[in-house]
Amino acid sequence: MVTTLEEFQIETRAWLEENCPLSMRQPVKSMEDVYWGGRKAKFNSEDQKQWFEKMSERGWTAPQWPKQYGGGGLSKDEARILKAETDRLNCRPALYSFGIWMLGPALLHYGSEEQKMEHLPKIVNGEIWWCQGYSEPGAGSDLAGLQTRAELQGDEYIVNGSKIWTSYADRADMIFCLVRTNPDAKKHSGISFLLIDMENEGVSTSPIKLISGKSAFCQTFFDNVKAPARNLIGEENAGWTIAKYLLTHERDMIGASFISEGQKTLAEMALETLGEDPQTEPILRTQVAQHEMDMLAFKLTLARSTDEAKQGQGMGAKSSMLKYLGTELNKDRHELIVALNGFDGLGWEGEEFNEGKIVRDYLRTKANSIEGGTSEIQLNIISKHILGLPG
Repeated sequence: MVTTLEEFQIETRAWLEENCPLSMRQPVKSMEDVYWGGRKAKFNSEDQKQWFEKMSERGWTAPQWPKQYGGGGLSKDEARILKAETDRLNCRPALYSFGIWMLGPALLHYGSEEQKMEHLPKIVNGEIWWCQGYSEPGAGSDLAGLQTRAELQGDEYIVNGSKIWTSYADRADMIFCLVRTNPDAKKHSGISFLLIDMENEGVSTSPIKLISGKSAFCQTFFDNVKAPARNLIGEENAGWTIAKYLLTHERDMIGASFISEGQKTLAEMALETLGEDPQTEPILRTQVAQHEMDMLAFKLTLARSTDEAKQGQGMGAKSSMLKYLGTELNKDRHELIVALNGFDGLGWEGEEFNEGKIVRDYLRTKANSIEGGTSEIQLNIISKHILGLPG
């Protein structure tokens, strides 16, 4: 029986050493290399399957969620220890999930007990692959201008409209969606938060190719799609409050995602490509050093903000700050990786260029400034709610 944090750390370290396969301690190369779960889930390897099953058995895919919903029931301090120990071993996340990062926190805060019991355990166990239905072709930065309609008919909502930039919509099982349920109300007041099954008749998706040559983004269409009224989260026409709450988790998640434990640092890459002679490319070396210092400061800021949130202070507008800083640092990192690799960093295809991974990853970072809320929107939020500047 674990009684102290020190004992918990010893037990956790021993358990991870025993149960995390060596192949699951390697850096993630791409999103195709991770486990997303879902109704049609397939494991890439036996090690990936073992790692996921071991973690989900303990509820450690969502370590701080209550045990009655399938989570680990860990305290804030225990969760911090678990994170430190998995980072120490460079353990990959056992499950990648928008359900864990975004929908789950919203359900825990706003969902009914029946909704929590229905959806949260399936999220923890990777049974459902969720995607997000927020932005629309005519409602991006002005998200509250969305026009996808949901009309209540009996015990079902009939949904018509479209969403855009829905990541992995072509693979997802369900979508958490913002819909307009009162077209006559002020735009922030007539929005509801609805869960929709992607397999329902009338749902279709169309992939969107980015400048990098590929992407996970899709446009999603709803043509008289039926969704049970019991899938409404919170009250009808009160979805904007839930939407804002979820966005803070999304922006925090995006900012944190740019820190990949176990990956090579820019300094290590510079040593490999430029050698030890400080006279070789001194300006580029200086840029690398500046980036490494900025990244360290970002990691410390992220850790401090996370601790403050766990102490009940909330994330609020800080999530916009973290999202913006993470975005800029990630773009800067990949631009420097291209520079460090010279002409080889520009190779677009072929085995000798790893099918253009370096330059394609660099181009993909340009979307970071848009997804999860544009950088301009984040700067407006920071200026108003953190700096206190006039609107």
